[in-house]
Amino acid sequence: MTSSAVLILAIVGVALVFDFINGFHDSANSIATVVGTRVLSPAVAVLWAAFFNFSAAFVVGTAVAKTISKGLIQPSATAGDPYLTLAALLGAIIWNLITWWLGLPTSSSHALIGGLGGAAVAKAGVGALITSGWVKPLVFIVVSPLVGMTVALLLTVGISHAVNRFPAAPLERLFRRLQLLSAAAFSMSHGANDAQKTMGVIVGLLVATQSAFATGPEWFHWFRLTDASQIPLWVEIAAYSAIALGTAFGGWRIVKTMGTRITRLRPFGGFCAETGGAGAIFLASALGVPVSTTHTITGAIVGVGAANRPSAVRWGVAGRILWAWILTIPMAGSIAAVSYILLR
Repeated sequence: MTSSAVLILAIVGVALVFDFINGFHDSANSIATVVGTRVLSPAVAVLWAAFFNFSAAFVVGTAVAKTISKGLIQPSATAGDPYLTLAALLGAIIWNLITWWLGLPTSSSHALIGGLGGAAVAKAGVGALITSGWVKPLVFIVVSPLVGMTVALLLTVGISHAVNRFPAAPLERLFRRLQLLSAAAFSMSHGANDAQKTMGVIVGLLVATQSAFATGPEWFHWFRLTDASQIPLWVEIAAYSAIALGTAFGGWRIVKTMGTRITRLRPFGGFCAETGGAGAIFLASALGVPVSTTHTITGAIVGVGAANRPSAVRWGVAGRILWAWILTIPMAGSIAAVSYILLR
């Protein structure tokens, strides 16, 4: 086996490590509300979320993966250069670990996008970016939390008016059961959008370095890809398995921030937040937009709190989270750019 093939396979491994950290870092997205409302214990919640993360492999397409693999960076910038992908992954991984340590629910998606952009610019300047491909992801930085917030707020207000004459105790029991379904839906939407980003990185890498697998052992045909529009089954299964495993380990620092510090949630509020967030992310996945599940569920939680009363939201915590969002793409991009320079 050639040294270039070994390097590329090692980078595929790093991509799956990023996917694991994505699940670990973003497990809060899937389980914070259901843990915060005490519908499930933390241990059961992460296994519930991990199962539905993986199940997305069988019900969701690969439109987001195709956007990542061929819609952000000029093919000429990545051709034959595995170090660009490695630097992008390092930028995303390092920023994710920093924000996990600080307990901030930032976006793994935007960390990866920022890493790709930073590494590409470090190699070939701003011209390496496909400008049109960046429009939707950047717009959805604002749109996804607003959609999550709006849908969750409307659900909270609408359902509250519909059930306000029913006894409180039976309603509490009903929404505890319904929150199991909404948590499952959100976990599936999380896997659907986030695992596909890693798929796109792997496929983009293998297409850009296809010459390394032109000759060699028979099993090289697994990695010999010439078209980024096709996502091999093994890439899908590996990516969904990695993110589900990461979710199963859970990132408890961020769970605490999401589940208890932004606003106080009950099962009814948790159901509305998860349902609103899941709907927004499934829509984005169908459109091929790599959105932030973190931004979306945070916006949905804020919407639930604001529907009760604006003072129910701890705006200081929300503002701290917002600053972390703003910094994610430039910080991950800067780390990736420095990584690329050092690697080369």
